[in-house]
Amino acid sequence: MTLHENAISAAEPNSSAVIDQSAANEQCDANEQNAASAIDNGINLESIFEPYFRPEANTIVCGALDEAKVAALAAAGVELVINLQPDDELSFDERAAVEGAGMAYEQLPIRGANDLKQLKILAFDNILRQHHGKKTVMHCGSGNRAGAAIALRAGWLRGRKMDTALERGRSHGLTKLEEEVHNRLLVPR
Repeated sequence: MTLHENAISAAEPNSSAVIDQSAANEQCDANEQNAASAIDNGINLESIFEPYFRPEANTIVCGALDEAKVAALAAAGVELVINLQPDDELSFDERAAVEGAGMAYEQLPIRGANDLKQLKILAFDNILRQHHGKKTVMHCGSGNRAGAAIALRAGWLRGRKMDTALERGRSHGLTKLEEEVHNRLLVPR
């Protein structure tokens, strides 16, 4: 093989390598799903919840719950449910369902941007500290308020930089409230 042929050969993608990489990516995705299923007692929570965020092994963020979802969380080994919805957004007695399924329950209503105040985030931080290390679900209607609370906690209480705090919030479901969270993080606390 000439030097020119060698250079062309090196520049052409190896189709078997591309196929091997694709298979490796599929295997990696399957392994991640199996790992999540293993830590959730074989329950595939991602197929049950929409939206569903899993920023850490022991942290799940999702939308509103119902009785069937509460039962799935209990079967998956969840120890704590943090509800960020006010009572008027709930369609059932969530506290009774969660506690009846053997999980701890905390409710900290956040209606929207007006409730994203430092005292509310301090209360949120207190809940997380009290239950540190437990497999936890935090939810609101879409995960947006949960993500906002996480981002503000990271910025205000943990001293994280703006980008880090916002990324932490996004990994927990922050979407529509991102601009509001950004503006609140600009104000020194």
